[in-house]
Amino acid sequence: MTTSVGALLPVALDAATIAADLIRSRAPGLLTAKGDRDMATDLDYAVERAVRAYLRDRTPGVPILGEEEGVTGDGGGDLLWALDPIDGTANFVHGVPLCGVSLGLLQSGRAVLGVIDLPFLDARYSAAEHAGAHLGERRIRASTTGRLRDAIVAIGDYAVGTDAEEKNRLRLALTAALAAEVQRVRMLGSSAIDLAWVAEGRLDISLSMSNKPWDTAAGVAIAREAGAVVVDQDGSEHTADSAATIAAAPGVAEQISALVGRTVDGLALA
Repeated sequence: MTTSVGALLPVALDAATIAADLIRSRAPGLLTAKGDRDMATDLDYAVERAVRAYLRDRTPGVPILGEEEGVTGDGGGDLLWALDPIDGTANFVHGVPLCGVSLGLLQSGRAVLGVIDLPFLDARYSAAEHAGAHLGERRIRASTTGRLRDAIVAIGDYAVGTDAEEKNRLRLALTAALAAEVQRVRMLGSSAIDLAWVAEGRLDISLSMSNKPWDTAAGVAIAREAGAVVVDQDGSEHTADSAATIAAAPGVAEQISALVGRTVDGLALA
């Protein structure tokens, strides 16, 4: 497929509209257990199938990775759609408005386009590589915060399921380290919102010790285009293969990477 990445932004925006309209107008429906304290609703599946159908029609040569149904499509190119039909499902089920659709586009594993629509907050974030990040029609930028002590930091959910106890050793240690050094720590329950709000400057740092492309691709693209620094746990550039997703305003990027490094090293020595 030879279409430029930027030319696919209108497609992603229309797909997000389809998803957001469904989320606003329908109840969650029945819950399906996906594992220990992990679930999907009937609406997760309905939204994913509707968006898949639209993307297959508009971009038939681009495979689609969805949270609920995996990869479909046999495109031979370097592009891949990454879709979370409802990021923040637990919030959605409980009536917490911090949830929405996250649709990103990866090119050779790098997030290059993203749309995040938050239906209950009436907010839509979007970005395409080299075209800036926007909230609606308004250009957005990451914050100018320069000290961790002034930073508002969102941390991703604690792990559940297999190996949760081991995975949470680092997450809990990071929470303690953050509590000692930053202004405030928040856990919002949506990777998409964490990253979008770093892009907008509402948050200074988003720290998630996981990286599932359907959760992060859109937000990573938006945060980068807003001027945030997005890296892996070891400070290397973030890709679809990264172990963690750390997005930060430029003024605190090195500081948060150093804090993560000290915390990881401390656990290794414990």
